[in-house]
Amino acid sequence: MSNPTPQPAASGKTPVPGWYGCESMEPGLQIEDPYSQFRELRERQPVNLTPDGGWRLSRYRDIHKLLRDVPSGMRRHNGLLPGQDVEEPGAGIFMLLQDPPTHTRLRNLVSKAFTPRAIEAWRGRIEAITDSLLDGVADQGSMDLVADLAQTVPATLICEMLGVPVEDQEKFTQWTADATHGLVVLRGMGDDKTRQRVEAASLSLLTYFEGLIAERRGKESDDLLSTLITAEEDGERLSEIELYSQAIGLLIAGFETTIGLIGNGLTTLIRHPDEYQKLRAHPELIESAVEECLRYSGPITATVRVLHADAQFGDYVIPDDSEVIALTAAANRDPEIFDDPERFDITRYEKENGTAPHFSFGGGVHFCLGAHLARLETQIAIGKLVHRFDDLRLLNETTEWSRSLFRVPGRVPVTFSDSPV
Repeated sequence: MSNPTPQPAASGKTPVPGWYGCESMEPGLQIEDPYSQFRELRERQPVNLTPDGGWRLSRYRDIHKLLRDVPSGMRRHNGLLPGQDVEEPGAGIFMLLQDPPTHTRLRNLVSKAFTPRAIEAWRGRIEAITDSLLDGVADQGSMDLVADLAQTVPATLICEMLGVPVEDQEKFTQWTADATHGLVVLRGMGDDKTRQRVEAASLSLLTYFEGLIAERRGKESDDLLSTLITAEEDGERLSEIELYSQAIGLLIAGFETTIGLIGNGLTTLIRHPDEYQKLRAHPELIESAVEECLRYSGPITATVRVLHADAQFGDYVIPDDSEVIALTAAANRDPEIFDDPERFDITRYEKENGTAPHFSFGGGVHFCLGAHLARLETQIAIGKLVHRFDDLRLLNETTEWSRSLFRVPGRVPVTFSDSPV
């Protein structure tokens, strides 16, 4: 949090500061079950003022209000991100960290590539990649769900969409995991080691894209990188630093969290064998199953907004210009919204059930640009693996997490039998 001392509510009641069973953790440090802590906080102080002066929300209705109904954004009134004293040259320029109109301008430049129709055109390619990967491990009877599937599918797709050489995947896989921590380093958080890793990863990615963009100029094609190079919005082109930032940001966003979605989703299914078998018997449930994976064990557990006006949540009014953490994973298990929310049920999101949408892709103007792509990649990757392999067993009881800021597994070794339905 950026405020050193508690900031009282603008009017009305002021909550008693505390952690209420949901302690502050080092960014990127994952625990196997954060959800019990989220539940305790939601039950004890759902509008939470922390001892270091920050605000947290954990109820579904409050987070819905924050993301969609009240004036809010990513930056304070002074134009800086929370935790910043001065604007860092070249930092925080990716569209994710911008407010309108800059956010709107940058997002419009690439949004056509991520519409449902545009993403659907990639279905055949995603299926071919997935089939090839499963063919490669079928005779072994064992695999790493991350290295052999969850990482390679989205990495290959975003490379092909951007026009980045697929053979360069190994170069930037660790760079992107380390670069995710830039989201907290920009806010003045993280230790020296984390800051050094972010700086090294950012420099490596910048150098890589400087070379790639220089090579691509004058040879543009129909890929996303060419779109960024030639894009104009109201007669303006991207500046050099905007161009590099959007390219790097799309690369990171394009596969880092999808690794977590596929990896966590498969891990959750394996830990719920009845649901795994249900999906094998009823492959038409794959869309609902992926939505339930997003709700139950998605890779992102929180998002941040800055209030641009005083706003009331429950009994409390949070002041204008306050940073608010929306614990989306807590809202996704709110019993006021979801029946039996701690139960993993792959039929929950069948259309006739009318289940409330989850917040795993955020909300409002910053709703995840790549949601359609992440959904399609995950539906195909999980659907094809479940159809083909049976008797999956996790070799580790607990998850070995990657260095990502998000809940992204690093390795998930399993054994299986090659038994297509």
